[in-house]
Amino acid sequence: MDETARENLTPQMKKFAELVSDIKIAMFVTIANGNVLQSAPLLTQEIDAEGNLWFLVSKNSHKVSDIENSTHVNVCYTASGKYVSVTGSAELVNDDLDKIHELWSKPYEVWFPNGPNDPNIQLLKVNVEKVEYWEGHSYPVSKILEFVKYATGSQQIKVGEHGELTIKH
Repeated sequence: MDETARENLTPQMKKFAELVSDIKIAMFVTIANGNVLQSAPLLTQEIDAEGNLWFLVSKNSHKVSDIENSTHVNVCYTASGKYVSVTGSAELVNDDLDKIHELWSKPYEVWFPNGPNDPNIQLLKVNVEKVEYWEGHSYPVSKILEFVKYATGSQQIKVGEHGELTIKH
């Protein structure tokens, strides 16, 4: 998302974009047949102006069949001291070759050797509903502060920031 588009976002959507803009790989969690949770790493292609996440996947992947079973998904991001959990509904978008070309990058040729016109490419859009995040929770520092809190009986030590964002109602 470019800076001009980011300026027009709501404060909640700006915070969401800031949280995940530098984290490219996410763990994408679907509900497989039999109500079993299934995770796979995916490359986030875009956060659009409405706060939706976009991915390119293979039409014959388990993610596509899982989404056909249940559209409820979770997308998890993590970076040094930052954790983001995104809840939403997935949508398989068909027949939008322009969007595929917009999101296409050369590394995808490993999975789609015919380029952006490969008939096996599936657009996957996540309509983001809720974002929960934790920032500043560096593991060694957190453990030390938790020990100090325990040893001193203090409940006032704040390890980091935790919050929730509602993107769609």
